Amino acid sequence: MVNRGDIGSWMEGPPPSNGQQWPGQRLGRPESGPGSIARFGPRAAALLIDWLICSLASAAFFGYDSFATLYIFLAEQILLVGFFGYSIGHRFLRMQVQTLDGRPAGYLTAVIRSVLLCLVIPVFVIDADQRGLHDRARGTGLFRI
Repeated sequence: MVNRGDIGSWMEGPPPSNGQQWPGQRLGRPESGPGSIARFGPRAAALLIDWLICSLASAAFFGYDSFATLYIFLAEQILLVGFFGYSIGHRFLRMQVQTLDGRPAGYLTAVIRSVLLCLVIPVFVIDADQRGLHDRARGTGLFRI
């Protein structure tokens, strides 16, 4: 008889690859603290903070039009991640989008990453380091600072 232990659990996330014990280990990142990969909870909370701010701006200026909310969110991501390396939600939760060598993302990376983020699906296709397609496309990750 097959039991849950035989097949694992989808809630445990993807299995570590190549003997990796924590997300980011193969990238030379620490398990926790500054420089480590931001986990799902803070990432989702930062996204929620950013979306709420953009929703408020959309409600104030555009009658809460869903396309206006998406465009405001896209502009916020491009401008703030491109210039500072983090959005309002990222900064509030002490995270930064960085290249794999630790530098802030930059504008071209922010544009590509933000467009893929707005498409939603690439965010959920993750690797063993918990980086979605939107991060892997430009060699970035969301790291704790």
